[in-house]
Amino acid sequence: MIMATTSSSSSPQEHPLSYSIVWSPLPLITCILPFIGHMGITTSQGIACDFQGPYSVGDRGRMAFGHPTRALQIDIRSLGEDAAEKWDNAIHIANEEYRTRMHNICCDNCHSHVAYALNGMELQGQPFRIQNWDMVKLCFLVFFRGRFLSWNGVLVQFVPLAILISIWVFFLL
Repeated sequence: MIMATTSSSSSPQEHPLSYSIVWSPLPLITCILPFIGHMGITTSQGIACDFQGPYSVGDRGRMAFGHPTRALQIDIRSLGEDAAEKWDNAIHIANEEYRTRMHNICCDNCHSHVAYALNGMELQGQPFRIQNWDMVKLCFLVFFRGRFLSWNGVLVQFVPLAILISIWVFFLL
């Protein structure tokens, strides 16, 4: 579980995953397509929030598919004064909105929830040169720019596909 610290500071250093997009593998799907997984967004306190299914948003730090294996921290300095409050408010609004939505694996999913929150933040300077966040941009941004949180995350994301390819190649030769 991603837990908040007891510090009342709003510094990004108060929790290692504060102000981050977090990602965890989806069973079976990530084995075949390692760029597809489950996504959430963390508050200023490092608490993960994710769209977990129809009318359900987790906002207590426990993601639907387990601990995150990747994270991408967002620079919030462009939010100006009260940056932590603006960040957390946008996440709260996204959480409330997604508690009224039906989950659709292809069109309105956990990636859409994160995009909704980020679009509501009015980040200046477009982090990563993204002006309008959406699920496809987030998918590839985290895949190419997100950091692994442990070596186990690397193994979980890529070893199953390597094994499947090895078996396929072995039986073709």
